[in-house]
Formats: sequence, structure tokens, C-alpha cells
Amino acid sequence: MRAITAIIEDTKEMRQLLAGLRNGAYPYQVSGLSGADKAAYIAALFNKTLPRPLLLLTLGNRRAQDLALDLEVFVDNGRVCLFPDVEVLPHEEVAAPLEIMVSRLEVLEGLARGERLLVVAPIDALMRALPPVEAFRERFLTIEAGARSDLEELLAALIDLGYERVSMVEGPGQFARRGGILDIYPPTRTEPVRCEFFGDEILSLRAFDPVTQRSMAGLEEVQVGPAREFTAGTAEQIGDEILAIAAGQADRIAALKGEKAAQELLERVRGHVEKLREGVKFYGKDQYLPHFYPKLATLLDYLPEGLLVIDEPERIREHLQVWERELGEQIASLLEKGAVLPSYNANFVSPDELAQRAKAHPQVAFTTLPRKTKGGAITVQTRAPGAFHGKMKYLLREVEKWRAQNYRVVFVMPTADRAKKLAQSLTSEGLPVAYNPLIGQLSPGVAVSTRALLSCGFELPSLKLVVLTEEEMFGRRRKAVRTRTQHQVEDGAKRVRLTHYADLQRGDYVVHVNHGIGRYLGMETLEIGGVHKDYLVVQYAGEDKLYVPVDQVDLLQKYIGADDKPPRLYKLGSSEWARVKKRVKESVQELAKDLLELYAAREAIEGHAFAPDTPWQEEFEAAFMYEETPDQVRAVEEVKRDMESPRPMDRLLCGDVGYGKTEVAIRAAFKAVMDGKQVAVLVPTTILAQQHERTFKERFEGYPIRIETLSRFESRAEQREISKGLADGTVDIVIGTHRLLSSDIVFKSLGLMIIDEEQRFGVVQKEKLKAMRKNIDVLTLTATPIPRTLHMSLVGVRDMSIIETPPEGRYPIRTYVVEYNDEIIREAILRELDRGGQVYFVYNQIRGIDKMKSHLLELVPHARIVTAHGQMDERHLEQVMLDFLAGEYDILLCTTIIETGMDIGNVNTLIVCDADRMGLAQMYQLRGRVGRSNRVAYAYFTYRGDKILTEDAEKRLQAIREFTELGSGFKLAMRDLEIRGAGNILGSEQHGFIASVGFELYCRLLEESVKQLKGEVVQELPQPVMDLNVDAYVPDEYVDDSRQKVEIYKKVIAVKDLAGVDALAREVADRFGPIPEPVENLLQAARLKILARDVGITSLTREKDSVLLKFVPGLVLPWDLMTFLARKYRGRLLFQKGRIPQLRVNAREQSDPALLGLLSDVLSDLNAAWEQASGQ
Repeated sequence: MRAITAIIEDTKEMRQLLAGLRNGAYPYQVSGLSGADKAAYIAALFNKTLPRPLLLLTLGNRRAQDLALDLEVFVDNGRVCLFPDVEVLPHEEVAAPLEIMVSRLEVLEGLARGERLLVVAPIDALMRALPPVEAFRERFLTIEAGARSDLEELLAALIDLGYERVSMVEGPGQFARRGGILDIYPPTRTEPVRCEFFGDEILSLRAFDPVTQRSMAGLEEVQVGPAREFTAGTAEQIGDEILAIAAGQADRIAALKGEKAAQELLERVRGHVEKLREGVKFYGKDQYLPHFYPKLATLLDYLPEGLLVIDEPERIREHLQVWERELGEQIASLLEKGAVLPSYNANFVSPDELAQRAKAHPQVAFTTLPRKTKGGAITVQTRAPGAFHGKMKYLLREVEKWRAQNYRVVFVMPTADRAKKLAQSLTSEGLPVAYNPLIGQLSPGVAVSTRALLSCGFELPSLKLVVLTEEEMFGRRRKAVRTRTQHQVEDGAKRVRLTHYADLQRGDYVVHVNHGIGRYLGMETLEIGGVHKDYLVVQYAGEDKLYVPVDQVDLLQKYIGADDKPPRLYKLGSSEWARVKKRVKESVQELAKDLLELYAAREAIEGHAFAPDTPWQEEFEAAFMYEETPDQVRAVEEVKRDMESPRPMDRLLCGDVGYGKTEVAIRAAFKAVMDGKQVAVLVPTTILAQQHERTFKERFEGYPIRIETLSRFESRAEQREISKGLADGTVDIVIGTHRLLSSDIVFKSLGLMIIDEEQRFGVVQKEKLKAMRKNIDVLTLTATPIPRTLHMSLVGVRDMSIIETPPEGRYPIRTYVVEYNDEIIREAILRELDRGGQVYFVYNQIRGIDKMKSHLLELVPHARIVTAHGQMDERHLEQVMLDFLAGEYDILLCTTIIETGMDIGNVNTLIVCDADRMGLAQMYQLRGRVGRSNRVAYAYFTYRGDKILTEDAEKRLQAIREFTELGSGFKLAMRDLEIRGAGNILGSEQHGFIASVGFELYCRLLEESVKQLKGEVVQELPQPVMDLNVDAYVPDEYVDDSRQKVEIYKKVIAVKDLAGVDALAREVADRFGPIPEPVENLLQAARLKILARDVGITSLTREKDSVLLKFVPGLVLPWDLMTFLARKYRGRLLFQKGRIPQLRVNAREQSDPALLGLLSDVLSDLNAAWEQASGQ
């Protein structure tokens, strides 16, 4: 919104401020501004102080985040960057959240390179020391296309810069080498880079998509910066210095705490020094930063010429006094325990030192109220525009007044669509409003609407300018957050993630369709008869091994059972597997038959066909305060289509916690009420009923729709009143537990039933619901994800909508996996309570829960703690939960009963004890209980320090530490959860059948049964059998990762046409480099298979000096065709007629590639001639 800053830049106050800065009258004070108007003034100041960077200091990460968002609206000449506080102390062996590290590196890199940045930082971020600017600036690599570079040296340099070597690059700070291909993901780039080498020459540089692994645009040059702030290499001399300090500290600890504590300190430091000397990355390394540099820097040193702007300096001063005292106490405590060395103190900057360094910078202080100052001062007159609460009549009247006074009026909406609709709506009411996406200039007396994410509106009377947001117009605050821009896919299509969570790893259980369950031992390349081929090796009961050729990889699937129990291995050659498979198939056919009959019965019933959307519906949907995800839009369309059909709807809506299922249900409910029908929302618990009531009432505010809640918490008189309203039609929407299914509840005209988490209801309730489903529309919501394979198997027998896309701009949940430590727990709780929030503390042992409560009260004596677990009386438990929801307690100390169905926006810290005992799915579900509001949430998964973790527990904890969508932990947890989801849909009786054959095979059998019963069995052309004795495989030298090899083989098998083979060849060359002969042969063999299939060839077999091609029995080959081919290939071809026609190709003295080329030419000509003959 350049026009607004241009108006501010041209004011007397701005000229006065700039003159004061030039004359050294600082700190210069600007008072009177408090909201988005403050951001507008700071942006104008930034524009007027070209070309210098600007650092804006705030109190707290949240305030910095909010101001950065507002500044992005106004800054168009430069970049707004956030420099957040790390939130992890240097000695803590915990990974700082990736998005925080990336944001900080972006700032340091940009400033080190001299970019023009407006940096917003909470004051705490400046109190941590940084590596010196010169040392940081030296640690950049420039990679240029066409230049020469030693690949081995480059790999060593990347490790030195803190990058992690992986087999496939998926996240920032990683690199992977495959032959002459080097992939690097610099944290400050939105997409990774692929470097292709030939010897030591860089042939090309390309950006690539980390999801599909496919190359995108070409690049001329790439700057690769450090992957971490502190990336000092090996430390031989420094190691000795650290050990000497540790020895002195150990002597003091021994005198205070005893020899054992001293030994623990020495052992820990020795371990760290060893890793430092070897250049090994480890958490807690930052505590040794002061040993690597004689003088450390602060962020101020990275912008020597920059302007310093301080937001509310008095508050910051007060905060720093508390910060300094608390830090001093904390360091003293850590030193006493032997947790850190005396040099640890140098990791922090004192407030006095910071103030001294700040004197070198011109300073501007923004304060709400005027204060005494040594420098110059101006006061800006500003007013809040007032609130209209959606009452358009009052809004129109006020805007007309402003326009009459020659005001410029700007309406700011969070989406372009909403801004356009508002302009149209106001114009139709007689107020001319134009939609303008950029607003280059503003004329007096004119009103415009635009798209921007602004926290609040403001009025500047002296400038005759007013800005209105949804906050003032409708009472809705912005709930977006800054997210890192990811690269866009050009066609807008969904990218298919390359690695699947069913990736095979050594030791995994697998299911062979014909031989049953075995254990995967890996891939082996065998040479048989002079020909190399890859095989997947599977061990069965006893010492039996099965070598599965890679061209049969689709017969093998990873075993995924219905629980964590390892399956029993089958014996090769026994008939037991065939019997088990037969039994499962019979059960699946019965299930498919039941589902189809139910579907057919519903198709025959005439229900209520709802009318198309009304104008009110459009207005109601436009008032949604978030941008809908594509999945949400699709789900709404599917639900409405069902509702407008005369067939009763029975749709299942699946979506993760917080993905927007409730909004889809709310829109369906509104549509039903608009058509004169009532809506019942059925939930499993009273707490969920209360939560839904709050959500529905907020969304329906301002509409003449009566919403009531019916549960045991309403008095009898209230229940009678609601019951009467349902019977006479005065209650439009009722939300309730199974009380809604009671015989005394009668609806006047029930049109839609919304069921939340149906699987949590009992058998009796489910039977009642089954009866109700016959003639009313039913929408069922579930947060348990449904596997795509199951979804595909049930197409045509169960209507399902799936929301897989998370909403834009959600705050990530900071996840920490730490050894249980009272100090960390206390800090986590206090931080949450200090910001007025609440805490879930999960302790999954009922027997010791009271003891844990006493312990917590010792740690945080003023906290209000309540316990909750499954053995409590149901009414008492519900009351406890409702009291916690109402904010009467600070900490809910509970078992895993909060795993599902709790949605409390004020709870944003989760602490889990003994997390190593939990499954990934359970940890994932628990973590989903926080982060439901516009605050940063924290999740601490703790384990006992004195306990030796099993390998599986360590893997689970590591997975949750890396719980991003990139991490395997996410994928494993999703698979775990999907199995639960499958059980919910199919019924618990199918649980055992899934366990006996594995989930993938179960889904395949189900899909076959459904198609068979629907008469949809498609006769596909048989795949030709090929035995050509050529080297067609993927050598280890080309792809050394067995999982990526399996993936290539799967893709080769999956290609359906020649264009698919060509696309795969391009992908393989792009990702792994020039294609070697054995892989070229593999792709050529895939082409042959397709060509052979298309002309009816069933087999291609090499026999000494020839290849025999057999056609399908009964095929008649035209004489002209045979004559044409025989003439073209001059004696190389010999046709043989008969019931099974044959073609013999002379292959004497042909190399593998030449043979495959010859066969490809013959089959291509055969195809072309066949098509020509068919066309005539």
C-alpha cells in the first residue's frame, strides 16, 4: 500500500523526524501510534532512510510477528524479515525449531551481503551472542554453472558449513551426492539446488522440487551459506582449553556436590570435545561458541550503518531488568550443578553492553504516550475508527461522513475475493467503492477496497485517512501468520510426494501376494548365465529365502498390520497362506456385498432435495475469516451436491485436527436451515457439545437462527424447553450427545444430521443412527485419517470427502524431545502461565498421578492443578474437563484421555512424561491437542535420563523430533493412524483379517471384490513375458540407496505408454545423472513390453542367436504386413503361421543395446503397419 506510506512521508512530522536524525537529536521519540498505524509510520521512515537497513526491536516474539505482518503490507522497497529468539538455551541438548533457525539465517545472510532489510526482532534475540560478522561472511560458497570445482572438496566444505549428508534431499540444511549429481538445500533458499558435474566441471545448476525431486528452472549462480549460525570446524587447540576449564570446574563441583557429580561433568565435556574435534554436529554445541572467537558479536554489529527503532522502550527496559536477574540466577544454578562451564556466561550480552553498542546507531523510539526524552519528539494524532459489528447501515453512514470531509477511505480484507465482494456489496448499497489490488495513489473523498493482512484499522485525522479492517467492520481479528514462501507448481496440480511411507527398509515385514508374510533382507545383484539382475531377498520361516526379480516388485508390499505386534512368518511352499488368503477374501466379499446393498437401498429412497444456494448462503460463506483450502472447497461442493440430490446423503468427511471440517459442516447446516429444515449435531461427549456450541454460535451470529445444546448439563426445565422447540420447529440447530437419540426427542422437520466421531458411540446408539440414516441427510466427521488405498477401494460404495491440505499460515508446534528435567518443565509451565495460557501435562500412570501432582506443586506452587483419568466417575470427569475449559485451572494433569476430542484454544503447552513408552500415532494425536489458536504452541516429549531406551523407542523419539511433513515420523504416524481409520470405517471384526494378510493386500482384495460385484471387472491385455538375457538393472555405482532403487523399478513397472517411459528416462537422468547402459537397457525393455502388448505379443524369448516372439492364440497376421516387414529387414525376420503365430528375429552378434534397439524398431514398425492396416 505504497499510497499510504507516500502520504505519511510527505508530512511535516516526518520531515521534522528526519531532520532530527540528521542533526543527531536521538533517541528521537514518536508518540501517539499503537497499532497498524505504527507499522505504516515505520515503513515510511524505512523508505526515507534509503539505502540503510533498519532494525526494529520489540518485546516478545508474538509482538515481533504481529508488527512484521503489518510492515509487510506497507513496505515495497526492501524486505521485511523476522529475527526470532532461539527459545533454546545454548547448553540444552535440544534442536531449535527449524523455522526459527531459517528465519535467523535469512537475516544474518542478508545483512552480511549488504541487502536492504527491515529486520523485526524481539529484544531477547539480541541478548544472545553471535559469531563475528567477518567470520560469518567468510563462510559462503559461490557455485557457478560452467565453472570448475573439486567435488570432493565441495562435499567437505558443505559438512564444515553444518550441512547433513542424506540419501535424498528433502529439507533445508541437507545435501546428497549421486555420482556426478550434487543436491544442496541452502536454508535461505525456497527450493534446493541440483549441481551436475562432469569431472570437475559444473555442467549445469538447476532448482528442483523437494517433493517430486524433479528439476525446475536453470540457474547461473548459487550462493550457499552456512546451515547453522555456529559452524566452526574442528577444534584441536580449543578442545584442550575447554578440557582445562572443565577440570577446574570439576574440582569446585567435587567440593560442593561430591566426586560423582564432578565425574559426570568431565565425561560429558570430554564427549563434547571429541565431537568438536571430529567436526560432528551435536545439540548443545552452541555453549562452546565463546571458545572459538576472541570477541563475539550481536545483531547490531551486522548492521553498522543501520537505523535502530525501538517499540515501547520503557517496557523493554523493565523486561531486561527481570531478564538479567533471572538469567544470573539460572547460570548460577547451572554452574552449581555442573551443567555448564564458567565460560557459558559469554554466550549472552548484558543490557548495559547492548545499550553501549546501540549508541553507535541513530535511534527512534515509538511510544503510545509521550515521555521525557533527551532527543527530539513528535506526537502523531490518531484515532481508532470505532466498531460496527457487521451493521452495514452504520458503516455506510460513517463512511459517507468521512467522504463528505474529503477523507480517503481504505477497506482492507484478508482475501482478494472478499475485497471484491465487499466493493460490490457497498456499491450496490449506494456507496461507490472500487477494488484496487495495489493502491498506487489515493484521491481525497474516494473509497477503495484491497487485499492485505492487517491487524487493525486506524484513522489519521490530520492526513484525512481512514483504514478499516474486518476487526472494525465485523469484529474479526486477523489470524494469519508469517510463513516461508514455498515454490509454486506451475500447473497448480498437486505434487505427488516421491517417497512413500511404505518404503521398504531392511528388516521390514513384507507380504508376497503368492507366498505370504516374510522379512525383507535387502536387494542383491546376481549374475546368472552372464546376465546381471537385481533381486529383492525375502526370508521366510526357517532358513527359506525367496529371490524376487525386480520386475515382480509389485507382488511385494510392506506388511502393515492392525497393531504393533510382529506377524508370524510363513513357510515357503506350504498351503497355509492360500487358506488364509481364501478366508480373508470370503470375508471381504461379504463386507463388499453388505456395503453395496446398503448403497443400493439408499439410491432407491426418495429424500429431501435441498434448494440451490441463497444470497444469504453466499454472504455467510464470504464471512469465513480464513482462506479456504482447495480440499475444503471440494468437500463443500460435494456435500452441497449430495444435499441438492433427492437421494439421502450419507457422506464421510475425513480431515486432520484443525483442517477445517467443522466449517464444512457449518455451511451444510446453514444450507439446511435456509431450506426450512432442522439440523442435529451429534457428538460423543459433553465437552465436545460445549465446544461445538461456541463455534456454531460465533459463526451464526447476526442471523435469525436459534441454536441450542442438549446434554446432561442442562436442567430438566431447559431440556423440556429445548425439546418443545424441536417439536414445534422454533429450534433450528441442536447440538447434543446421545441424549438427542432418546425417544422423547421429536423433530418437526429434521433434514440434516451431523455426526462427529461416530466410532466413539456405543452399539445401541449406532443401531439407532442406522435406522435414522434411511431418509435424512447424514454428514459424518472424523479426525482419524483414512488411507487413500482404502478410499479408492470404496469408490462407489461409500461417499467420502478427504481434507488433506493443512490451512495456510498455521503456527508450527515447537516440538522438543528432552530428558526429563525439573528445570525445563518448570520453565515451560511458567512461560505458558505468564502469557495467560494453560498446560496439558500427560502422565499415563494412574497409580502415581497424585504423587506427580504434589511434585508439580513444588515446582510451580501458585499453579492451579487438576487431575483427570479414565477411572474417574464419568460425570466428575466431565465436570473437571468443563472447569478446565472455563479457565478455572492452569494445568490439566491427565492420562492419554485427552488424545481425541479436546479442542481448547487457550492450551498451548503440552508436556508428556515417558514418551518413549508411546506409539508414534499416539504422540502425534497428543501433539495435535495444542496449537489450535493464533499462538505458538510447545510440545515437550520427555523420557527418563536414568533409563536405557530400546532402539525402537529411540527411533520413535527421533522421528517425533523431526515431526515435519518431511520426516519419516510423520509418515509412520499417519500410517499408524490410517489403520485405526480403516477399522473405524470397516468395523472391528475386520481387524483380524487386516492383521493376517497386511493392509495393502487387504485393500487390494476389497477393491477386486467391489469391482466384481459391480460388474466392473476390466479385461486388461496380458503383460508380455520377457526373457532376453540382457543386463537390465540399476547398478550400485549409479544409485547406491536401495529404497531409491526399488522406487525406480516400481516406476518402470507402472508406466503404461511410451510417453511415460520417456518421461521416466528424463526424470532418472535429471536426478541421478547420465544414464548408464544397464539402466538404458531397463528402460528400453519397458518400451518393448508396451509395444509388444499393443500388437498382441505374449512373450519374447532369446534362444541362442535369435529372439522368438509369440502372439496371442488365434491372431491372424495380414500377408501384406508380413511381406512389408520381411522386405524391410532382409532375412532377419521369419514369420510362422499357426494357432499361435510366431515371429523369429535373427539376433546374431548383437550387443545388448543393439538387440533391444532392433526389437524396438521391429515392434514399432509392426505397430505402425498394424494401425495402417486397421485404418483401411
